Amino acid sequence: MTPTKLRFLHTLLAVGLVATVLTACVSAPAEATTPLPSTPAPDTTPQPEVSPTPLPTRPLYDAGTLVDYTAQNGDNLIALAARFNTTIAEIRAANPIIPDTATTMPAGFPMKIPIYYRAYWGSPYPIVPDSRFVNGPSQLEFNTQAFVDSQPGWLKNYREYAAGQRRTGAGLVDLVAQNFSVSPQLLLALLEYQSGALSEPSLAEDVGAYMMGYEHQFHRGVYLQLVWAANTLNNSYYQWRSGKLIEFDRPDGTIYRPDPWQNAASVSLQDFFNITLPMGEFAHAIGPQGFARTFAELFGDPWVNDVAHMPGSLTQPELRLPTQPGELWSYTGGPHTAWGTGYPWAAVDFAPGSETRGCVSTTSWALAMASGLVVRSETGVVVLDLDEDGDERTGWVLFYLHLAEDGRARVGQRVQEGWPLGHPSCEGGSATGTHIHVARKYNGEWIEAAGTLPFVMEGWVPSEGNAAYSGTLTRLGHVVRACTCSDAASSIISRAPVVAFPTPVVVPSEESGD
Repeated sequence: MTPTKLRFLHTLLAVGLVATVLTACVSAPAEATTPLPSTPAPDTTPQPEVSPTPLPTRPLYDAGTLVDYTAQNGDNLIALAARFNTTIAEIRAANPIIPDTATTMPAGFPMKIPIYYRAYWGSPYPIVPDSRFVNGPSQLEFNTQAFVDSQPGWLKNYREYAAGQRRTGAGLVDLVAQNFSVSPQLLLALLEYQSGALSEPSLAEDVGAYMMGYEHQFHRGVYLQLVWAANTLNNSYYQWRSGKLIEFDRPDGTIYRPDPWQNAASVSLQDFFNITLPMGEFAHAIGPQGFARTFAELFGDPWVNDVAHMPGSLTQPELRLPTQPGELWSYTGGPHTAWGTGYPWAAVDFAPGSETRGCVSTTSWALAMASGLVVRSETGVVVLDLDEDGDERTGWVLFYLHLAEDGRARVGQRVQEGWPLGHPSCEGGSATGTHIHVARKYNGEWIEAAGTLPFVMEGWVPSEGNAAYSGTLTRLGHVVRACTCSDAASSIISRAPVVAFPTPVVVPSEESGD
């Protein structure tokens, strides 16, 4: 180990974080087959202000001033440079202890950052921690249905048809939480703050079908309001996380620049309330007596005993391409959204060779990029849990979309690297041609396909283009360009070893998820 890395680890020891770095791929165990415990009714006694620290006052800094910064959950140098209006090189110069190979910063790591002032910084008040934003380890013991049933509000009697079946209000929350990987507690608190879903016996007439505050004819009812809300929240969260968001427009035409010390979840909520609330209610919503108080009254102060869900120096396990070795496939989609629209750009697409365009059947298989346990299998979707603890909210998971029903792997099936998970198709989501869409999550957080921790498969490294779905894969100087045209420049062949697998694929007798 180099002296620089030793100093880095010594610093981590000083803040009690070395265990996090050294166990980056270890997650809390959870059994998918164990029923979740009932969640007791909350203590509705009014809570004090929820703030982990007194709010700082930001002075007008001279250009290049070194300011103190404590790394937060999931921080990376790309985002920090964008937020503080500086460069990665300057941050590294001010913090030579950081190894060249560093990906995520360990939460609690003290840093010096050269700052270049931007006017109109927003509120420094941290609303909720990132660990309570994602549908990750913090939600393992939470039972959405039991909690909603314990409340007097209208949501417990609400029913709506969504994704092939009639669901309860809690079921709608869980469906959206799972698909977008947004915390069900966060979604419930937003429903309560916006429409009294947990406290009011009936919906207010002026709220009607727009419970989240987004009035659009194609987003009526709890399910589509939740879909819009989760998608909007993810857009802001992951853009702040990756350094792509540094400001947004206020309804009065002014610019709002989030405080560079802010965390991703708080910025996401600021942007959400900027869209959904009148000008006069925005400041209250993002302050200590607004949404933060509602969340605390429902679920307790989220900052007490907060555990970061993203470790420092996170690394990806070795992955192979999801395509059959020796077969000609095309790289049809560069980094783009994992689920929904917009961000995060966590997914990439591959299509098998075909003489016919469009949605056609194929005998080609999409393969497991690593060994794991299938924890979700439903229309078009397979989720592979790499730590095999049975819960996709912990550890590394691989998400596959557009897998055909015929031959699709089933829940409970353990597969080895290189085994088939299903045939590419157009099933699930929106697709205009047969292909597969693959993405990664760690502890419930989508990991962008390019950037600080790229989605490397067999040494192929993705890079973003100027727009979603564009970009390249590069390995040893060879470049493959993303294109739905499936031309020679987008062609790719896996050189991974051929792995023998059961034929036909052996699956459990019970179907789950459809």
